[in-house]
Amino acid sequence: MGLVDLREYMSVRRAYNLVRQSQPARDRLTFEEFAALCRLQVAGAPMKTSEIAEYQGALRPTMTHRTNHLAELGLISRGEGGRDRRNVVCAITAEGSRCVDRISAHTCDEILPGQPLSRTLPERIVKYVDAMGSVFAKAGDLVLLAMRVEDSQPVTVTRLVDVLGLLQPTVSMSISALVREGLVERGPSRASGLAFTPRGTARAAELSARIAGIVVRRRPRSQKPDGQTAE
Repeated sequence: MGLVDLREYMSVRRAYNLVRQSQPARDRLTFEEFAALCRLQVAGAPMKTSEIAEYQGALRPTMTHRTNHLAELGLISRGEGGRDRRNVVCAITAEGSRCVDRISAHTCDEILPGQPLSRTLPERIVKYVDAMGSVFAKAGDLVLLAMRVEDSQPVTVTRLVDVLGLLQPTVSMSISALVREGLVERGPSRASGLAFTPRGTARAAELSARIAGIVVRRRPRSQKPDGQTAE
């Protein structure tokens, strides 16, 4: 087992955001949808929809919407589980597995040299996304986390766009919402950037603590002939 560092988390989220933007609109998966696919891939067996919802901390209607989209794209199949017809079971399809392999490889490609996890393999990215899917973070949360990982404040919008890999309108709308909530304050000019309010600092610390609790499952250890173990 291993814990996710905040900079690793942000590195993966930034790379995935860039990959998602490069996809045709119909094929774009939210991070949560991709995480559900990764969970099925890592599990290696069908899972109840209720289990996936519990893993993601999502309400049933939200999870139904996510699995509907995945099923429409042919990435998962769904069937009744046991005697209870409400207990839907999801399984990743061959196309779903290819999608996971393709997106995880592209995500690796988008992590720049020197950034956390820049030398990791696609298989490892799948496990990171699987683990990270247990913590839901909306765009505004990501802005707060990006501000937290920056070494100094204030932070410009342009810098946040680069750190997050999101489009500027998305970042700007999230910042406006954070300002209204009293979590972030703007400087006297656009060039002066953004800074946390005391409430924003506390909220960012809370989100960071949740990220720090994410556990990534490591590859099972194999037994060597001499009795030693190796990753």
